[in-house]
Amino acid sequence: MKSFEDWMKEYAVSHTHPTNVIIHKVCVPLIMFSVLGLLWAIPFPETGIALLNWATLFYVACLAFYLTLSVKYSVGMVVLGALMLAGCYWIDQSGASLLYSCILIFVVSWIFQFVGHKLEGKKPSFFKDLLFLLIGPLWVLRSLYRKVGLSN
Repeated sequence: MKSFEDWMKEYAVSHTHPTNVIIHKVCVPLIMFSVLGLLWAIPFPETGIALLNWATLFYVACLAFYLTLSVKYSVGMVVLGALMLAGCYWIDQSGASLLYSCILIFVVSWIFQFVGHKLEGKKPSFFKDLLFLLIGPLWVLRSLYRKVGLSN
């Protein structure tokens, strides 16, 4: 199994162009939010447990994967996930269409991602391994940790 550093090094290979890096730092979290929102919008059987839905179940599974890589980054992903899930809840409760909002965010963000990879001249990492779809948010979080002095 790859270590956290192995994943980061491999992901970084196709994310060196400055514009692509900026695009990813903006669009990866937006895609993550939109996926959670799309999952939130899928009807879930009534369980009597508040906020239990497809998005929260998916995110718990993602956190289990993140825990296998790094406790320190898993803590950050808990915070980011909680904020994103709170955003999904807020949009859903506001009367705005969570589904349509997230479809728009998802499509526009992926267009930008592919533009970034065109500039980079390299294919997206997930073409090699779908787990890179979960690594992208960690890569962005690592950059944030470095900015605030939480990572070397």
